[in-house]
Amino acid sequence: MQISTAQYLRLPAAPERLLDTLDIQVTEHAFLPSADEILADWVATIATPAFQLIRRTQGVQASFCSIGTGTGLDALAAIETLGATTVGVTDVHEDVVAAARANILRNLKAPNSIKLEAGYGDLLEPLDAATKYDLIYENLPNIPVADVEEATLARKSSFNVPPRREAVPERLRRNLLALHYVALVKAKDRLKPGGAVISMLGGRIPLAVYAQMGKLAGYISEIFTYGWKIQSAPEESIGGHVKQEQDGLGPYHFYRASRLEAVFRDVSLEDSGKQAFALEEKLRPDELSPADAFVAWKRGEVIGHTVVALRSTR
Repeated sequence: MQISTAQYLRLPAAPERLLDTLDIQVTEHAFLPSADEILADWVATIATPAFQLIRRTQGVQASFCSIGTGTGLDALAAIETLGATTVGVTDVHEDVVAAARANILRNLKAPNSIKLEAGYGDLLEPLDAATKYDLIYENLPNIPVADVEEATLARKSSFNVPPRREAVPERLRRNLLALHYVALVKAKDRLKPGGAVISMLGGRIPLAVYAQMGKLAGYISEIFTYGWKIQSAPEESIGGHVKQEQDGLGPYHFYRASRLEAVFRDVSLEDSGKQAFALEEKLRPDELSPADAFVAWKRGEVIGHTVVALRSTR
């Protein structure tokens, strides 16, 4: 994939540390970036604006870790926007991590300007425990599958969560937050003093549950940014939430993209977190159940959902 760096990261000028055009290799297990539909892409639409706000308000984040990096685009965004020079990336598939590592190094103007550690396996386990980070980023899957083998074999690991051995509070489990919660717990000892975890979360459940998740994991958490995106891979994602509701989990909700665009049109990124609960209330009459959202999507309507960048500090 060839991606315009300035367009994808919405840079005001040419990139300083990345090549002007990103050359991204994608393996069979990686979830494809939505480079041709920016409003459906997590890194471009949600992660990068949050990184840019962190840079403006909290300065350079020299050490950065991505749990579940996929293609490595999130790490590249962190290098450009956060000024990261020590970077750790993990994912569950060996081929995904190998490709992500190559993608990161291949697209730097000065590959020797960063210290990169990449490993495949569970969450932070593949990385050197002695390395501490200013910012740990996670954009992890949330739709469970029956067993570990199914998740391992699945092409798009971003949709599949194998069962966890760790105890997870029931409310979080019912809202498909088990992996996010476990990641928070395990990240606690990997943070530098003053460091933070940024959890990227599809806002298909009440916002109050996210704040509760941070507290239960032993953090002070805030909704750092609140926004929306078009639902990528709608058949799999919306359909997956339909099944989870049928199995007694949830409830979950989606929205028509046109309504999301109207509600968020005049909301600045800086103010979005502060206004999140008021915006959630404004959107409440427009909620679509997964089943209704799936029907609307089949009719040709564009479906989206809100997104949360949850910032958690010890």
